[in-house]
Amino acid sequence: MQDIREFFSNADLMPMLTDWAIKIVLALLIYVIGKWIANRVTAFVRRLMGVRAADPTLINFLSNVVYAILLAAVILASLDTLGLPVTSLVAVVGAAGLAVGLALKDSLGNFASGVMLVMFRPFVKGDVVEVAGVTGKVDQVLIFSTIMTTPDNKKIIIPNGQVAAGTITNYTAHDQRRVDLVFGVGYDDDLKVAREVLTRICSNHPKVLKEPETSIFVLNLGDSSVDFAVRPWAKTADYWTVWGDLLEQGKLELEAAGCNIPYPQTDVHLYQAKPLSDPEKSGQEKPHGQ
Repeated sequence: MQDIREFFSNADLMPMLTDWAIKIVLALLIYVIGKWIANRVTAFVRRLMGVRAADPTLINFLSNVVYAILLAAVILASLDTLGLPVTSLVAVVGAAGLAVGLALKDSLGNFASGVMLVMFRPFVKGDVVEVAGVTGKVDQVLIFSTIMTTPDNKKIIIPNGQVAAGTITNYTAHDQRRVDLVFGVGYDDDLKVAREVLTRICSNHPKVLKEPETSIFVLNLGDSSVDFAVRPWAKTADYWTVWGDLLEQGKLELEAAGCNIPYPQTDVHLYQAKPLSDPEKSGQEKPHGQ
């Protein structure tokens, strides 16, 4: 303790403190200005990609990557201004990064999957998709996860690894979709009348497309009904409207035309078994002991 007191009493601390103060101020200036520049460059990248009509998902993903790289460079420049050995620090961070990378292999896998999703674009922002057992509208594809909104307005965050590894069903990838419906009529009904009714309701619906042509045919001879497959085409945005309207109109029109829409039923036949003959009545003797 005596040596320490003698050192501080004999040493001139003002130049050292002044030097450190200048370094700290410069480091803070570099960080603040560098972060501002990083934001401006990221905004410029966004505008540039927007002018070239790039996909919003790609714009958001690349902007996040660019900002992360620029911010890392700004932090290293600030540490170098403070006099810290940045080269050695980078080497240490690289060695530590290898260990961290092994520990966080799932996160790195999500990052790689995010890059693949952006490159191959199986869906874009606003598409309605089914991924990882979840159906919803795509809001964002981030570095590590995909954010979706379900039809009942729930926010779902799915790791990119699960999205890329599973089957992706894109319901809005095309402008048109086929509506698959099945109507059952009774075996005693006139099939020609049923076909005419189903054809009429499809042709009269304003949102059923004329091309491709609606397909109507007998699909199955069921246990209790003759099943018609009704397959009209509609715009993707009108899919559920056409589906609900035709289902309702089909039931009403078929019943109005005298066709029966049977319930599932099973015929059960009961047979009365013949009674066993009585040995006494038949004149036979009972066995001894009975």
